[in-house]
Amino acid sequence: MEIHMNPWLNAVAQVEALEDLVLNADLVDSMRERWSGLSGSQVGRINFYTPSFKHHETSEVSACGKNAFPAISITGGDCKLQCDHCKAKILEPMIPVRTPEELDRLVDRIVLDGGRGLLLSGGSDHQNVVHYEPYFPTVRKIKDRYPNLQIAMHTGIATPEFARGMEDAGVDVAMMDVIGAQDTINQVYHLRRSVDDFEAALEALVATRMKVVPHIVIGLHYGELLGEWNALEIIQRHLPSALVLVVIMPQYAASSRPFATPAADEIGKFFMDARAALPETPVLLGCARPSGVHRSITDTYAVMAGLNGVAFPSDGMLALAKHLERDVFVTPSCCSMIVGEEVLALGDETTTVPLDYVPAAPKRRPQLRDIPIVFTA
Repeated sequence: MEIHMNPWLNAVAQVEALEDLVLNADLVDSMRERWSGLSGSQVGRINFYTPSFKHHETSEVSACGKNAFPAISITGGDCKLQCDHCKAKILEPMIPVRTPEELDRLVDRIVLDGGRGLLLSGGSDHQNVVHYEPYFPTVRKIKDRYPNLQIAMHTGIATPEFARGMEDAGVDVAMMDVIGAQDTINQVYHLRRSVDDFEAALEALVATRMKVVPHIVIGLHYGELLGEWNALEIIQRHLPSALVLVVIMPQYAASSRPFATPAADEIGKFFMDARAALPETPVLLGCARPSGVHRSITDTYAVMAGLNGVAFPSDGMLALAKHLERDVFVTPSCCSMIVGEEVLALGDETTTVPLDYVPAAPKRRPQLRDIPIVFTA
């Protein structure tokens, strides 16, 4: 094992699953220095939202057979905006429900199957508004029938009246993307709205009793970090229940307007700034982020920066967090869409388990395929 002057790099080297990662040593130094000066109620604790453990003494995880937080689209796969980063592809795997009556019947099945909550989403109109209003009375009936069912709603630009309609309907968690660059709003989202409109929507949501969980999409401007720091300042001014960071995933973009994958070092710097800006607010890394080695480096920087939650962490993250002497907790989560970790982070902690040991984190060994032997005469 190579010995580094920086003990955080030594901590990485002690985790077998991470020993081949190439990290920016200067960035790690900066993270360690910034970390030493941080204080606040949300500094020092990290929760990993994972599928259930195969065995609690190892870091191996297995897939979960059920989705405790199914995502539902009230427009099916339709969206008028056709944003360059998405092209409505994110709606395709969601359950299509086009009438309030369909939603009412579907929720009965979700509860019968053991669902703990649901995400209501849908495509936007040309003003970045998702028209949930016809569904509000049905949502209210569902919430009265199943008071423990967590209902999250992903909204576009909300007015104060719309936000109160969500609240009156019984929505538990309101989510929205906060965009901090006018060029991104115009070019990526094809919207004639302003950054101020997004801030006003966040202000309207936090004025209600709902838990509000804004998202910042890192690299939203074709893979470039442009308005992220301004979005962070907006969120600082209207402190929400939690902040979720996700990283742009370029695979949905059209070839005519391709997205680059943001540099992991730039993502790590933004993680540091988000942590320092919101020491009293949970800051989570959501499901959406590029895969492979990039994901492992991103997750490593998320742990080092002191984010409070990581959804579906890469191999070795639990061990790294313990080596860095964080207060580590694990929540078995079966959500497959980008909602469960936000709701679980804000709900009760009856399923959250403190991790009081350093788990083994071996490298994944390649599986040998069974290759038939063919005998020739």
